[in-house]
Amino acid sequence: MTTPANFQDFGLDRRILDALAEQGYSEPTPIQSKAIPAVLEGHDVVGLAQTGTGKTAAFTLPILQRIIADPDPDLDGVVRVLVLSPTRELASQIRKNVVAYSRSLPLRSTCITGGVPIKRQLRAMSAGIDILIATPGRLIDLCNQRKVDLRHVQTLVLDEADHMLDIGFLPDIKRIIAMLPKQRQTLLFSATMPKKIRELTSQYLVDPVSVSVAPVTKTADKIEQAVMFVPRPSKIVAMAHLAREHKGERIIVFTRTKRGADKVARRLGAEGHGVAAIHGNKSQGQRDRALAAFRDGSTPILIATDIAARGIDIPDVGLVVNYELPNVPEVYVHRIGRTARAGASGAAISLCDDDEKPYLKDIQRLIKLTIPVISTPALPPVKPLPKRPAKPKANQAKSGEQPANPKRKRRRKPKQGQAGQAQGGQAQKTKSAVGRPMRRRRPTGGGKR
Repeated sequence: MTTPANFQDFGLDRRILDALAEQGYSEPTPIQSKAIPAVLEGHDVVGLAQTGTGKTAAFTLPILQRIIADPDPDLDGVVRVLVLSPTRELASQIRKNVVAYSRSLPLRSTCITGGVPIKRQLRAMSAGIDILIATPGRLIDLCNQRKVDLRHVQTLVLDEADHMLDIGFLPDIKRIIAMLPKQRQTLLFSATMPKKIRELTSQYLVDPVSVSVAPVTKTADKIEQAVMFVPRPSKIVAMAHLAREHKGERIIVFTRTKRGADKVARRLGAEGHGVAAIHGNKSQGQRDRALAAFRDGSTPILIATDIAARGIDIPDVGLVVNYELPNVPEVYVHRIGRTARAGASGAAISLCDDDEKPYLKDIQRLIKLTIPVISTPALPPVKPLPKRPAKPKANQAKSGEQPANPKRKRRRKPKQGQAGQAQGGQAQKTKSAVGRPMRRRRPTGGGKR
């Protein structure tokens, strides 16, 4: 089959082509060239491609074409396409692309994820939706409330399927698929193909067409990779050094834990750097504001956990720092793939301590490359983090007054009707004690009385 040289060769609607021209798209990427014809023909598709290869357009463009080529008044405003995504950020990114490509089409789409007020999402659903992008957990919630009808879904897309399985969404995915019509088109895209993904493919896809480009073992050619060996206590100082050295660039720093992300953000913020952190404990509003500030450059440093590694599609990221090396080598490829996007160049520096050297060895084995070592600069001693202001205690007195004695306990006032009983009992006890005859003590001596 001849590889399409441009998007016109796919036979897409003129309105879609105009939207692509406005987005600056000229030539299809390899995954788009292979996947779009298969999706247009109605086949189930298994796509093996990492982020940054254009796979969102690879499934969105043919889906839009199929909907407008088969109008059905009875299905107007009914969910015909369901796209499942592992993270809020990636779901939001897919929705933005869908809106951009379908801006001149009579189609409606929305995104439902956790971390957003559910009433707002219910209002969007009540207006009628053709294309629904969702994270599995929130979709299950709405389905349990009978607020979402999936009986007319014609196309199901599982995007970043391996990541959805990594974070425990397999039971939810199976529950959602059970709600869908058996006659449907299923598209599965994944960066890796572990055993569980192969089982999912064989169970739910029918004679799928397999397309594979840019395997996860290969990093972008224009990423300048390096590793710096730093003791764990000195990593924060080394990170501050890199922030100063790359001042003026967009920097993404990856940590393994949410607590670590907040700690790095506090340290860099105390030194005057514009920094924000995103992770699973942040609300959706906080995450959206952090990404928006990072995108417009007002906050040049973004600290993230791996939950965001596949959902950040921001151009001109100059540096990615692995503050902590991932214990899964494929994650390294996803992390550093946030830079050198769309043909640009970038740098990725990993801070490695002694305990992480086995992780580094696994990464180098995967990417079939020995990462160059850069010398560690002379680092100043680690300063303690600035202490957060202590919260006032609940029983602390107001300014100008003596603080209350915390050891002094308040005497509980007896309830009405119990006071007399308490007093009567005390009087009875006293009377009994007074009226009781005193017992004579036995002498302690050894002699007889």
